[in-house]
Amino acid sequence: MGEQLAGLLPLLFFFALMFAAMYFFTIRPQRKRQKEQEELILSLKKGAKVVTNGGIYGMVETVDETTVVIKTESGALLRMAKLSIVSRQT
Repeated sequence: MGEQLAGLLPLLFFFALMFAAMYFFTIRPQRKRQKEQEELILSLKKGAKVVTNGGIYGMVETVDETTVVIKTESGALLRMAKLSIVSRQT
């Protein structure tokens, strides 16, 4: 019985090491990006220059619960989902 446990110990250690690596290289960075996206969406207000996931650059005109109206360079107004905002313009 002790020999079987001794044989399983390296295998269990390997699985724990693989889980830890997966956590630090995939799960943790994804959660960090998700938290940053949520903070960006919550901080949206009129006048903020933003970029959408479709590559549209514009300035926020109004913000609702789930949508935002963006004014583009040409003056066009676009109503978009808040989740489509990916970053602020610099």
